[in-house]
Amino acid sequence: MADTVAVRTGGEQDDPEPGGFAFEERPRLLEGVRAYGLIMAMWVRSTMAYRASFAMTALGDFAVTAFDFVTILLMFTHVDALGGYTLPEIALLYGLSATAFGLCDLLLGSMDRVGRRVRDGTLDTLLVRPVPVLAQVAADRFALRRLGRITQGLLVLGYALLSLDIAWTPLKVLMLPMMVVSGAAIFGAVFVAGAAFQFVAQDASEVQNSFTYGGTTLLQYPPTIFAKDLVRGVTFVVPLAFVSWLPALYVLGREYPVDLPQWVAFLPPLVAAVCWVLAGLAWRAGLRAYRSTGS
Repeated sequence: MADTVAVRTGGEQDDPEPGGFAFEERPRLLEGVRAYGLIMAMWVRSTMAYRASFAMTALGDFAVTAFDFVTILLMFTHVDALGGYTLPEIALLYGLSATAFGLCDLLLGSMDRVGRRVRDGTLDTLLVRPVPVLAQVAADRFALRRLGRITQGLLVLGYALLSLDIAWTPLKVLMLPMMVVSGAAIFGAVFVAGAAFQFVAQDASEVQNSFTYGGTTLLQYPPTIFAKDLVRGVTFVVPLAFVSWLPALYVLGREYPVDLPQWVAFLPPLVAAVCWVLAGLAWRAGLRAYRSTGS
């Protein structure tokens, strides 16, 4: 795919095209961001045309996701600690992973529809438009109601921060927004890689969901309750542990589950960048292998 897109302008250029028009090169990344913003704004306007419906669906998202934390609360009516972690400590893990995933789900939650578009051929309509396909797929049916999930995660995170007795330092304070942003980016890379896999296995949305929705559920609990092989898998294979486990354990002053050095707590931004490079390569490979429906 070309690295730039051509946009007609009325200004004079050195080598005008026939007919009096010239073409200005615009970076493809900026064009993708612009297209994403325009599509997102369209869906937001559509949503806000029915504000009562939006409020009810957002509240529904809030309530449904809140049941996950209610389950944890019910556990603590019978135990004082889970895997050696107290309720506020688990609330911190829960709040960080839920907020990071909620942000990613809001921005990229439509990526699991790629397989459906491949099957019914509607992906072809995106290919003929002069903007990146990834931006179009990501912004399609932008669901503002997913703010309910983010709100619920932030409330649990607020409870954890008020309840925990942490020796705060400027570095630990800065790590909180870093964890949320980097965690959302890591989940986003998994969304894109999963969508790329759907070019090959068209009914693979549930496989993707097992790493995204399943991954955030996994991270809501302390790593000490899981087998070490599973912890190694989400650290070195699909690095979901960098969303909350590893940096949060530094904030809490706890030991890492697989004897990792302390400095790995500061790697989430780097891990997110590497994940996005790999996800981008997978997406480009999947898009190039696409051969339409043949109809």
